[in-house]
Amino acid sequence: MAESVLVDAGFIVALLSGRDTHHHWAASQAQRHPPPWKTCDAVLSESFHLIGETGSAPIVALLRRAALVSVFDLDDNLDDVLRLIERYASVSASLADVCLIRMTETLANPVLLTTDSDFRVYRRHGRQVVPVVMPTRRR
Repeated sequence: MAESVLVDAGFIVALLSGRDTHHHWAASQAQRHPPPWKTCDAVLSESFHLIGETGSAPIVALLRRAALVSVFDLDDNLDDVLRLIERYASVSASLADVCLIRMTETLANPVLLTTDSDFRVYRRHGRQVVPVVMPTRRR
């Protein structure tokens, strides 16, 4: 089992919104990979934006009970994050995405819960696949 469970905005929104396409997947992953879930401030910003004001209370509750924790310091990782932004400029990687990639490089035994298929393209430490769990592709 992963030592560091990271989450992106897609997972957070899917978990908290029963109307989300990936809600059932996110709920099952939340049981397989229980909190605390690690993330970064950029992911939190995206999550609050995507879920809207009616869904913000559950995010606040996750933060208050430390089920969701922001553990990334952008200042300490700025050069590496900027390199990743430049590297993935052609796919318009968000700040949240590159911070999560960087977190997989710095945290022990990471796994990222995500609904974002771009993480199949991204690499950590240059050529290593980012360890992700995401919904299966539908045909």
